[in-house]
Amino acid sequence: MITSMSLIPISLAYSPNPAQPTDTVYLEMQVKAGTLLLQALQQAGWLEVYPQLKLWCEAHKDDTQVDNKNWWVGVFSQKKLLSYELQAHDRIEIYRPLTIDPMRKRKKRAVQ
Repeated sequence: MITSMSLIPISLAYSPNPAQPTDTVYLEMQVKAGTLLLQALQQAGWLEVYPQLKLWCEAHKDDTQVDNKNWWVGVFSQKKLLSYELQAHDRIEIYRPLTIDPMRKRKKRAVQ
């Protein structure tokens, strides 16, 4: 039985630099059961380390619906609201905004 004082393991993953995919940051930590996605980002200190992420979170903390074209956070490749309640072993992922439409990129590659 999980109580509000129980700790659950989670992990966070982020690759802040598209030119350096090997610079992926990965963090494992434990949070209290009932912790929200935004709270986990705060507890990990990532909002201080990544100012753009902090600005995005501030702009979207009260959202009630995911905007698929402009969404930066998810769990196991599924975009989630910042109010999502984390489950044991969830992996929070931070997504970068797309710099080019994937379809356009494939067409460009096919032409070359």
